[in-house]
Amino acid sequence: MTAASLNYSGHLHFRHRLVLSVLSGKIIKIDKIRPGDKNPGLRDYEVSLLRLIEKVTNGTVIEISLTGTAILVKPGIISGGPVVHECPPSRSVGYFLEPIITLAPFSKKPLALTLRGITTDDKDLSVDLIRTVTLPHLEPFGISDGLELKIKKRGSPPLGGGEVLFLCPIVKQVKTLNFVEPGKIKRIRGISHAVRVSPQFSNRMIEAARSVLNRYIPDIYLYSDVYKGEESGKSPGYALSLVAESTTAALHCAEAVSQPGVAPEDIALQATRSLLNEIERGGCVDQKHQTLVLLLMALGSEDVGRCRMAEPTERTIQFLRDVKDAFGTSFKIIPADKSNQSSHLLYSCYGTGYVNTNRSLA
Repeated sequence: MTAASLNYSGHLHFRHRLVLSVLSGKIIKIDKIRPGDKNPGLRDYEVSLLRLIEKVTNGTVIEISLTGTAILVKPGIISGGPVVHECPPSRSVGYFLEPIITLAPFSKKPLALTLRGITTDDKDLSVDLIRTVTLPHLEPFGISDGLELKIKKRGSPPLGGGEVLFLCPIVKQVKTLNFVEPGKIKRIRGISHAVRVSPQFSNRMIEAARSVLNRYIPDIYLYSDVYKGEESGKSPGYALSLVAESTTAALHCAEAVSQPGVAPEDIALQATRSLLNEIERGGCVDQKHQTLVLLLMALGSEDVGRCRMAEPTERTIQFLRDVKDAFGTSFKIIPADKSNQSSHLLYSCYGTGYVNTNRSLA
């Protein structure tokens, strides 16, 4: 193996390592993928993600060992264009969208990706949060015109049947981020949806969430999103996604998804408590989006980018180590307040000046 390759063991952090490999152009080798498991090797959704990366890139070579416990990926260029992909029912569309969102701005052509499968589950970000929270996080980096996620059909577990269309423009370079003022929460928005169950479930979730949130802030708008017939997928389900926005456009989000035997009111209270916990942690970026923002900061123009966030999650800590492997970029992390009144940290790094060389000049 050459010095320009990335070598890892184990199945954890699989998605962001693939993203770093494609963006840096470095070969990646991952071994010991669940070797001692009853069912060793890659899962169907991991193989599916590799196939999706093949579709959105050109010239990528993927080798999987016979047992599926080791892979070798030689990344090609990110080509973009129209792509259609069927996601297995073991993971929701969000599992596949998250890594693609970080690759798409650096494509040769604008990406128009249609994904079919489960749109909301309890493992990954739902399509609602990706549309209302993940995509707005790209705007400060200069990725906004033509950026859109359309929910054409909803699909609940286990059978799915949902469909989304993700449209992403291309950029030459991302801007440097300087986001250090978290501001105060000024409004809360939410989407409550119910498919193949009584539409009343959606209203019950909204009322239960309001009973708690109204005590916190007056500007609340919770929207009931009802899909019927073909557009409601193949399985019954309901969920509530909540987003709190601050005076400086910092976003914090939470959601809860229907569980067998759990009343809609309890699902709503679960989402509401999660949101209030996120708000309490504070910062300019919530924990679910730390890695996305830190990656784009590392790719920023050759200047110092800064962002104020809460403490890093385990996933974020490993991600920072992997970014150093791929791009040689280190982050400086210091307490945001000298007075130590908050646990916020200030993350800063010198951008690599990453340029989208795939871009077609035509």
